[in-house]
Amino acid sequence: MSESDPAGVAADHTEQDVVKAQRVADGTTVVSLHGAIDALTAPTLSERLDVLTACHRPDLVLDLRPVTFIDCAGLGVLCRTRNRTLARRGRLRLVTESAAFRRILRVTGLGDVFELHAQLPQPQAGAPYG
Repeated sequence: MSESDPAGVAADHTEQDVVKAQRVADGTTVVSLHGAIDALTAPTLSERLDVLTACHRPDLVLDLRPVTFIDCAGLGVLCRTRNRTLARRGRLRLVTESAAFRRILRVTGLGDVFELHAQLPQPQAGAPYG
C-alpha cells in the first residue's frame, strides 16, 4: 500500500493478475503481489491462492510491499488464504512495510491474526528464493 496515497484510493485499473512473481525455495512459496487488491482483482487472486493452499502443510509468503490498495474484498482473500493454510497445518506470512496497511489490519480487528514481516524471511538453507 502506497504511503504516498494515504486516502487509499485506487487508481483506475482493469481486472488484472496482481500476481507478478512466484518462486519456491525449501518448500516455501513466495508470491509477490502488485497493484490493487480489490473487488475487481480479488476473485482471480483467490483462485490462484486456493491452488497454492490446496496441499498439505502449505508454507506461503505473500509479499505485499508493491500493493498500492486493498479493500474489504482483498482483506477477505487474505483471511480465506490464512484459514485454508491453517486448516492444512501450514503457515502464511505477509511481508509489508506499510504503516497504513498495518493500521487497516488493526482497525478491522485483524492486527494479531496475521504473521507480519517487514522483509522477506530468509530460506532455511540460507539460499535466496529463486
